Amino acid sequence: MNNDSSKPNNKSILKHRSFTFSKQLLKVVALLPNKKIYWVITDQLLRSGTSIGANIIEAQAASSKKDFIKFFQIALKSANETEYWLNLLKNLPEVNKQDIDNLINEVQELSKMLAASLITLKGKRLI
Repeated sequence: MNNDSSKPNNKSILKHRSFTFSKQLLKVVALLPNKKIYWVITDQLLRSGTSIGANIIEAQAASSKKDFIKFFQIALKSANETEYWLNLLKNLPEVNKQDIDNLINEVQELSKMLAASLITLKGKRLI
């Protein structure tokens, strides 16, 4: 019998990657200049970016499949919002554009993983 319980499942990968994304986001934001132009963007970015992982964790404690789906939908919306704020931030001076590009790439991957999970959870097929 081949019991490969050490192999991570999609939920644990998503949880780990969203947590790592949040840590990377915090590091990048901490390096931004303390100027008014950055305050609103970074506040919104931190809220939406850290919300991705928080909602994935909330989904694990959901009392029903419907609740689980709801938290994954919120996580996906947060990922989409985060991508918006990152793209806006990327166009400001004094930012490390490579760091922002790395975050954009990762949040796009998280979005794809969340969307694929939602399609599976809802039982919908792609045409």
